[in-house]
Amino acid sequence: MKYLTLGFALFFFSTQSFALSKTGRIGLGLTNQPINDIPSLSLKLQQNRYFALGAILGLRSGEDNTEYGAGLKIYRVIFEEELLNFFLSATALTLAFEDDQKKIQSGYQIDGTMGAEFHFEGIESIGFSFEFGLSANKGPKGRRIETLGNNMVRAGVHFYL
Repeated sequence: MKYLTLGFALFFFSTQSFALSKTGRIGLGLTNQPINDIPSLSLKLQQNRYFALGAILGLRSGEDNTEYGAGLKIYRVIFEEELLNFFLSATALTLAFEDDQKKIQSGYQIDGTMGAEFHFEGIESIGFSFEFGLSANKGPKGRRIETLGNNMVRAGVHFYL
Protein backbone atom coordinates (compact mmCIF):
# COMPACT_ATOMS: atom_id res chain seq x y z
CA MET A 1 0.00 0.00 0.00
CA LYS A 2 2.93 2.37 0.75
CA TYR A 3 4.32 1.89 -2.77
CA LEU A 4 0.95 2.45 -4.38
CA THR A 5 0.42 5.67 -2.41
CA LEU A 6 3.95 6.84 -3.27
CA GLY A 7 3.34 6.05 -6.94
CA PHE A 8 0.10 8.08 -7.03
CA ALA A 9 1.77 10.98 -5.22
CA LEU A 10 4.65 11.06 -7.69
CA PHE A 11 2.27 10.81 -10.62
CA PHE A 12 -0.06 13.62 -9.55
CA PHE A 13 2.45 16.04 -8.02
CA SER A 14 5.47 15.74 -10.28
CA THR A 15 6.23 18.16 -13.12
CA GLN A 16 6.71 16.99 -16.67
CA SER A 17 10.28 16.93 -17.94
CA PHE A 18 9.74 16.89 -21.68
CA ALA A 19 11.56 19.30 -24.00
CA LEU A 20 9.62 22.41 -25.00
CA SER A 21 7.92 21.75 -28.35
CA LYS A 22 7.91 24.73 -30.73
CA THR A 23 7.11 22.78 -33.91
CA GLY A 24 5.04 24.91 -36.27
CA ARG A 25 5.41 28.01 -34.11
CA ILE A 26 6.76 31.29 -35.44
CA GLY A 27 9.06 33.49 -33.41
CA LEU A 28 9.26 37.25 -33.94
CA GLY A 29 12.01 39.24 -32.32
CA LEU A 30 15.21 41.18 -32.57
CA THR A 31 18.87 40.60 -33.29
CA ASN A 32 21.99 42.72 -33.71
CA GLN A 33 23.85 40.03 -35.64
CA PRO A 34 24.64 42.01 -38.84
CA ILE A 35 28.19 43.42 -38.63
CA ASN A 36 27.07 46.82 -39.92
CA ASP A 37 25.50 47.39 -36.46
CA ILE A 38 21.92 47.84 -37.60
CA PRO A 39 19.35 46.55 -35.07
CA SER A 40 17.31 44.03 -37.02
CA LEU A 41 14.03 42.18 -36.95
CA SER A 42 14.33 38.42 -36.68
CA LEU A 43 11.85 35.78 -37.74
CA LYS A 44 12.20 32.11 -36.79
CA LEU A 45 9.92 29.27 -37.90
CA GLN A 46 10.36 25.88 -36.22
CA GLN A 47 9.84 23.43 -39.12
CA ASN A 48 10.04 20.28 -36.99
CA ARG A 49 11.72 19.09 -33.82
CA TYR A 50 15.22 19.46 -35.28
CA PHE A 51 15.16 22.22 -37.94
CA ALA A 52 14.16 25.88 -37.95
CA LEU A 53 14.42 28.54 -40.65
CA GLY A 54 15.08 32.18 -39.90
CA ALA A 55 15.16 35.54 -41.62
CA ILE A 56 16.94 38.75 -40.59
CA LEU A 57 16.11 42.23 -41.84
CA GLY A 58 17.55 45.53 -40.64
CA LEU A 59 17.17 48.92 -42.30
CA ARG A 60 18.52 52.43 -41.68
CA SER A 61 17.52 55.10 -44.16
CA GLY A 62 18.45 58.77 -44.23
CA GLU A 63 18.32 61.66 -46.66
CA ASP A 64 21.50 60.64 -48.47
CA ASN A 65 21.67 56.86 -48.18
CA THR A 66 20.14 53.60 -47.07
CA GLU A 67 21.99 50.92 -45.13
CA TYR A 68 20.62 47.43 -44.61
CA GLY A 69 21.34 43.87 -43.58
CA ALA A 70 19.13 41.07 -44.91
CA GLY A 71 19.51 37.33 -45.05
CA LEU A 72 18.56 33.83 -44.02
CA LYS A 73 19.50 31.55 -41.16
CA ILE A 74 19.07 27.81 -40.66
CA TYR A 75 19.08 26.11 -37.26
CA ARG A 76 19.71 22.45 -36.42
CA VAL A 77 18.83 21.37 -32.87
CA ILE A 78 21.49 18.97 -31.58
CA PHE A 79 20.42 18.52 -27.95
CA GLU A 80 17.21 19.22 -26.04
CA GLU A 81 16.49 19.87 -22.40
CA GLU A 82 13.26 20.87 -20.71
CA LEU A 83 13.50 24.64 -21.37
CA LEU A 84 16.71 24.71 -23.39
CA ASN A 85 17.73 23.72 -26.93
CA PHE A 86 21.34 23.53 -28.12
CA PHE A 87 21.74 24.16 -31.84
CA LEU A 88 24.09 24.63 -34.78
CA SER A 89 23.27 27.44 -37.20
CA ALA A 90 24.42 28.93 -40.48
CA THR A 91 23.69 32.53 -41.49
CA ALA A 92 24.11 34.27 -44.86
CA LEU A 93 23.49 38.03 -45.08
CA THR A 94 23.88 40.69 -47.72
CA LEU A 95 24.86 44.11 -46.38
CA ALA A 96 24.95 47.76 -47.40
CA PHE A 97 27.08 50.03 -45.20
CA GLU A 98 28.66 53.46 -45.15
CA ASP A 99 32.45 53.57 -45.62
CA ASP A 100 34.93 56.15 -44.28
CA GLN A 101 34.23 58.48 -47.24
CA LYS A 102 30.47 58.36 -46.49
CA LYS A 103 29.77 56.26 -49.58
CA ILE A 104 27.49 53.23 -49.53
CA GLN A 105 29.31 49.94 -50.14
CA SER A 106 27.96 46.41 -50.46
CA GLY A 107 29.16 43.49 -48.41
CA TYR A 108 28.31 40.07 -47.06
CA GLN A 109 28.38 38.05 -43.87
CA ILE A 110 28.51 34.27 -43.54
CA ASP A 111 28.40 32.89 -39.99
CA GLY A 112 28.66 29.37 -38.63
CA THR A 113 27.69 29.17 -34.98
CA MET A 114 26.72 26.93 -32.12
CA GLY A 115 24.45 28.18 -29.39
CA ALA A 116 21.47 27.71 -27.14
CA GLU A 117 17.98 29.09 -26.80
CA PHE A 118 16.44 29.02 -23.36
CA HIS A 119 13.05 29.80 -21.85
CA PHE A 120 12.04 30.66 -18.30
CA GLU A 121 9.44 28.40 -16.72
CA GLY A 122 6.05 30.03 -16.89
CA ILE A 123 6.94 32.29 -19.84
CA GLU A 124 7.86 29.69 -22.46
CA SER A 125 6.71 31.98 -25.30
CA ILE A 126 9.88 34.09 -25.00
CA GLY A 127 13.18 32.55 -26.11
CA PHE A 128 16.61 34.02 -25.31
CA SER A 129 19.62 32.94 -27.39
CA PHE A 130 23.39 33.09 -27.22
CA GLU A 131 25.82 31.91 -29.90
CA PHE A 132 29.52 31.50 -30.62
CA GLY A 133 31.42 30.55 -33.75
CA LEU A 134 33.14 31.98 -36.84
CA SER A 135 32.25 34.72 -39.33
CA ALA A 136 33.61 35.43 -42.82
CA ASN A 137 32.51 38.89 -43.84
CA LYS A 138 33.08 42.02 -45.87
CA GLY A 139 31.86 45.04 -43.95
CA PRO A 140 32.81 48.49 -42.70
CA LYS A 141 36.27 47.25 -41.62
CA GLY A 142 37.10 45.36 -44.81
CA ARG A 143 37.26 41.61 -45.43
CA ARG A 144 37.67 39.56 -42.26
CA ILE A 145 37.47 36.15 -40.74
CA GLU A 146 36.70 36.47 -37.05
CA THR A 147 35.40 34.62 -34.03
CA LEU A 148 31.95 35.41 -32.68
CA GLY A 149 30.55 35.51 -29.18
CA ASN A 150 26.96 36.76 -29.38
CA ASN A 151 25.07 37.45 -26.15
CA MET A 152 21.27 37.40 -25.79
CA VAL A 153 20.63 40.79 -27.42
CA ARG A 154 23.09 40.27 -30.27
CA ALA A 155 22.09 36.65 -30.97
CA GLY A 156 18.35 37.21 -30.59
CA VAL A 157 15.25 37.29 -28.46
CA HIS A 158 12.06 35.78 -29.95
CA PHE A 159 8.42 35.90 -28.95
CA TYR A 160 6.70 32.70 -30.14
CA LEU A 161 3.14 32.90 -31.41
